[in-house]
Amino acid sequence: TKALMVIDQGVVESHPSLKDAIKSYFDYNSSQVELCGNILVVPGGEQAKNNEDYIRYVLDGVNEFGVDRHSYIVVIGGGAVIDAVGYAAAIAHRGVRLVRIPTTVLSQNDSGVGVKNGINFFGKKNFIGSFATPYAIINDDTFLTTLDDRNWRSGVSEAVKVALIK
Repeated sequence: TKALMVIDQGVVESHPSLKDAIKSYFDYNSSQVELCGNILVVPGGEQAKNNEDYIRYVLDGVNEFGVDRHSYIVVIGGGAVIDAVGYAAAIAHRGVRLVRIPTTVLSQNDSGVGVKNGINFFGKKNFIGSFATPYAIINDDTFLTTLDDRNWRSGVSEAVKVALIK
């Protein structure tokens, strides 16, 4: 089984040993899963969704490393990166299995656990997208340890808003 890893640039900066830890994991488990090429890094936030070049970057990785419908794309990042990479996974081979690892409070209780994927186009939010159920979602609270107060508040506020609406 192959896995293509895509990580939010902000996560790489906040967790400098993450890439080495991922490589070590795949080395240790090489008889079960193969890390495809280098770990891809994309900008975080809306920048990931505003520039279709990042979708192409992920699709180039899918093509170059022979990722297919029996492989995985694993994305680690905030909601915008998860949305964008999820879209790339949904359109490659009409659906490559996606593993989402959300890294913010907001993405752990919203986009990381949803089924919507998309990018902004024509200056419109989520103009292009798909609905695709992720293969797995991993919420690791270790990622939350590097967040600032603003990110904590926005995530908790969203959770309260959803609870009140329900």
